[in-house]
Amino acid sequence: MESGFGSDFGSAGGGGGKLDPALIMEQVKVQIAVANAQELLQRMTDKCFRKCIGKPGGALDNSEQKCIAMCMDRYMDSWNTVSRAYNSRLQRERANM
Repeated sequence: MESGFGSDFGSAGGGGGKLDPALIMEQVKVQIAVANAQELLQRMTDKCFRKCIGKPGGALDNSEQKCIAMCMDRYMDSWNTVSRAYNSRLQRERANM
C-alpha cells in the first residue's frame, strides 16, 4: 500500500526532479488540517454519544436525536470560541516578537 507521498511530492518540482518546498509545505498543511478535522469529529462523536445515548439500539428516539444535535452544536461553538481565542493570542505573541 502506498502512503501517498511518492507521486505527489515527486512531481512537486516540475523540472529536473527538484522538490518545491512551498508546494510540499502546502500539502503538509492540508494533511494536518484533515487530521485535525478527523480528530475533532471523533472526539465530538465520542463525547456526545456517551452523554446522550443511554442504551444503544437500532434507532435513536426523539430525545436522543435532540440531545445529539444540541451536544454537537455546543461542542462546535465551544471549539470555535477556543480556536478564535488561541489564534488571536498567537497573533498577539507574534506581533510582540
